Amino acid sequence: MNVNIKRLSPDAQIPAYAHTTDAGFDLVASADVIIEPGETACMPTGLAFEIPEGYEMQIRPRSGITLKTPLRVQLGTVDAGYRGEVGVIVDNIAHMSLWKKIFTHLPLNLQNERGGQETNRSYYYGTYIIRKGDRIAQALIKPVEQAVFTEVDTLGDSDRGAGGFGSSGVS
Repeated sequence: MNVNIKRLSPDAQIPAYAHTTDAGFDLVASADVIIEPGETACMPTGLAFEIPEGYEMQIRPRSGITLKTPLRVQLGTVDAGYRGEVGVIVDNIAHMSLWKKIFTHLPLNLQNERGGQETNRSYYYGTYIIRKGDRIAQALIKPVEQAVFTEVDTLGDSDRGAGGFGSSGVS
């Protein structure tokens, strides 16, 4: 399957599969992103995709990021009709303690909101910096099935019935 990709940033990296048997390919940050504890950010990839009709791109966490950092990549879907930049939503679940605000000397290659260089700034303990070029999520291209919805007055019986949250036990 061919998937057309448009580079929107000179720092964007065209995805590739690490191994021939991999289901997913890595999505890479095209800019530095600072996420303080309790914050959510959208990490830019600098890429737009032309997903073939009948398919979707699923954005998923990388297991190493989830295991070794306080970052949690949110699941996402890129529909075939979307042509904008693909972003990855990332939460920093580290706990913020007001009394643990620390002063950090950041590397000079971080840019601030005005395009200048970031120098010294206070950050909470647990702040995470995603660097341009970091592999932060993985994506899969999968076929899409659409359902046909039919309104009815009653639904068929099942063993479970209307049993919902916790109906099968909690331990």
